[in-house]
Amino acid sequence: MTRYAFEYVVLRVVPRVERGESINAGVLVYCRDVDYLGAAVHLDRARLEALDPTVDVAAVKAVLASVTDSCERSETDHGALFRWLTAPRSTVVQAGPVHTGLTTDPAAEPARLLQLLVLPVGRS
Repeated sequence: MTRYAFEYVVLRVVPRVERGESINAGVLVYCRDVDYLGAAVHLDRARLEALDPTVDVAAVKAVLASVTDSCERSETDHGALFRWLTAPRSTVVQAGPVHTGLTTDPAAEPARLLQLLVLPVGRS
């Protein structure tokens, strides 16, 4: 069974950048060996509004959707797009640090990492 190295980041929502509080809202996965780029997102509105009751939830959802759309529609240079999406920014949706791993199925990693790093414990 072939194992592939992959990179991933957790997408965080920081509703009030000046406070630095965040919730995990998605993952972005890149595997150069098989030229795969994928994302999975889940926005927990209650947790987000606990950090900032005035947050524009629709705008946050739109940004997260644009990340997943970018991954799905990208036909060339997935590596460059991954680097662009993970570049540091001081916006409401931010990518955390890049981590690495090994997998036999890069396309399964977004769902696995979403379960592990984003969804509340005990929820699928």
